[in-house]
Amino acid sequence: MKTFASDNWAPVCPEVMQALIEANSGHSPAYGDDQYTAKAKQVFKKHFGEASETYFVYNGTAANILALATANHSFNAVICSEHAHINVDECGAPENFSGTKLIDIANNDGKLTVKSVEKHAEALRYPHQVVPNFISISQPTELGTLYSLHELKTLADYAHSHNLYLHIDGARIANAAIALEADFRTMITETGVDILSFGGTKNGMMFGEAVVVLKPELNKYFELYRKQGMQLASKMRYISAQFIALMENNIWKKNALQANSMAMLLAKKLAKYPEIQFTQAVETNGLWLKLNNEMAKKLQAISFFHPWDPDNNEYRIMTAYDTTEDDINKFVAALEVG
Repeated sequence: MKTFASDNWAPVCPEVMQALIEANSGHSPAYGDDQYTAKAKQVFKKHFGEASETYFVYNGTAANILALATANHSFNAVICSEHAHINVDECGAPENFSGTKLIDIANNDGKLTVKSVEKHAEALRYPHQVVPNFISISQPTELGTLYSLHELKTLADYAHSHNLYLHIDGARIANAAIALEADFRTMITETGVDILSFGGTKNGMMFGEAVVVLKPELNKYFELYRKQGMQLASKMRYISAQFIALMENNIWKKNALQANSMAMLLAKKLAKYPEIQFTQAVETNGLWLKLNNEMAKKLQAISFFHPWDPDNNEYRIMTAYDTTEDDINKFVAALEVG
């Protein structure tokens, strides 16, 4: 039985695995001077525009931290949601790597608004307090919710009017694009995002993420930060080849569509039980809901999934690119037992 713990638990998708096998032939220049990396960068330009530059790293934490570090000093701050991955799940990496302070904003749905960030956007007691330099948001958020195209543009415009950069943690950016029925250029480039952490692992890759730079000035020191941050892969072709497989033939789209569709199906089936309370809108491939102890026990016996707020019986259930309708039916059927 597949699990509903996380799309991170899913295996490598067949297309990506085949690309790895094909890349594993002969010698190839190291540190990104190979033909696969050159091609992968061009593929990203097709998705994000010719002015974009893309850098490959091993994992999502590195993508986020390097994206933020490239323009931050130790006296700068990053405005983010209290639920942000950089704030909750990266073990103080922003503070440790760049000395950057996080200003985490309380909210109920994982999203920032102009109203919620405006009182933090300037250092009113300069030089006695940190100077904000980035607004960092997640798309989709850590609660599975989505920013609309209008919301993204509004935040980007506000950031730029206050000399701030807008960063997106896009660990599940493919799922967001599918949900909004938008391509990456429309959702990211044209809304004014400055730098993006582009997730590959949760969309079917074995390892590897990308940092897409859309504001040219942010390229200046990125390669040096990547090397200093221990993320310059010597055999980069194995990351790049995966992205080619994922992006060139829209496998990313197929994978995200399946994951999202299965989450919607699961939500529809669980909504029939009045005892279940959804705590967030189901917009991508995650469900946040409250289960009584009996229901949780029955479902956990079929598949592990993570408690989100144990004190309130809230859980997170995730679908992946390889989740099937049969998996959903077997899972929900557990509620009818006993």
